[in-house]
Amino acid sequence: MRRLCVLGSTGSVGEQTLAVVADHPERFDVVALAAGKNVARLAEQIERFSPQIVSVADEAGARELRQRIGQAANTDIQIGLGADGLQAVATHPADLVMAALVGAVGLAPTLAAVRAGRDVALANKEVMVMAGALVRREVSAQGSVLLPVDSEHSAIFQALSGQRREDVERLVLTCSGGPFRDAQAWPSTRLAGASREEALDHPNWDMGDKITIDSATLMNKGLEVIEARWLFDVPPDRIDVVVHPQSIVHSLVEYRDTSVMAQLGLPDMRVPIAVALAHPERLALEAPRLDLAAIGRLDFEAPDAERFPCLGLAYRALEGSEAAPAVLNAANEVTVAAFLAGRIAFGAIASTNAQVLKEHLSACPDARVETLDDVLEADGWARRRARQCLGLEALSATAEAS
Repeated sequence: MRRLCVLGSTGSVGEQTLAVVADHPERFDVVALAAGKNVARLAEQIERFSPQIVSVADEAGARELRQRIGQAANTDIQIGLGADGLQAVATHPADLVMAALVGAVGLAPTLAAVRAGRDVALANKEVMVMAGALVRREVSAQGSVLLPVDSEHSAIFQALSGQRREDVERLVLTCSGGPFRDAQAWPSTRLAGASREEALDHPNWDMGDKITIDSATLMNKGLEVIEARWLFDVPPDRIDVVVHPQSIVHSLVEYRDTSVMAQLGLPDMRVPIAVALAHPERLALEAPRLDLAAIGRLDFEAPDAERFPCLGLAYRALEGSEAAPAVLNAANEVTVAAFLAGRIAFGAIASTNAQVLKEHLSACPDARVETLDDVLEADGWARRRARQCLGLEALSATAEAS
């Protein structure tokens, strides 16, 4: 039985992880859970899975949780708080840590899990975006294993299985194009003023608000390019993006003999989650099967760099300093939070991200990331500068991480 910790247990990926686990109770023992402020849902998870330790955002949440679990079966459960609680969950004795927190908040506990020698199923792309080189060094030093959970990176992971890395020519990440793929319906002039509701209306996926907005700007794909560069040790000029609106082909790997291997399936996050949870085995899933004849066609097109400049910013960050991806990610978290709060227009997300990245690359073209403090310093500077650019110095870190 595999002992499992879940960071971000009440979020979308965390919930789906526990749904897969619940279908295979003989395979997994959930020993630790970390949530934020959704205490009611965490209490239900505690009742269902009886973990040894959990974490919540603050003392108020801990008090509420104690009241909710009352005389539950696991009355000796340890309750951690804030950053310390996340680290305690991440380093709790386990065979696998599911890193499913959203945003920069996931970096420190995921790095702690790696340093504790834990294998990590990585659904928190910001970990590799902010500190890819640092995380790779730690993984190598500890002998840990990183198992990608993003559907695109899981697809690449599966397509690489059994192949020689020196034979890899190119990685191709697919994306749906989001709600604004249609250039006729959404020309640049209209796109800049898109509403919150329009940006959250994703055609294929049911995700959290932050990830959905990133999909609408294609920043999500840019972050995945950065993540792929570090997960698979492939230079950015050999990582491409193609728009695939049906979201059936989840990504592809091209080899030196021109062969292209792809992983296909209906959009369902439980599949890459299950791949990571059970690797190298496969779990049986009760889900609809792919019927290519019923689908009828698969379409592909190049991304529109002019309407979606955030994708290009990711490549620019990879070409710049080691700290540049952390800067871009932090600026994006600020701008997306501001947009979701109704404080800025949709078009200001990309323009502000570009401004902050440009200033960083001009001032610190050779900034390196040797320690976690280096990452956090770059992250903090970018957040402050993005807020200044937007005139939103009071925007809270809590809003950015939500």
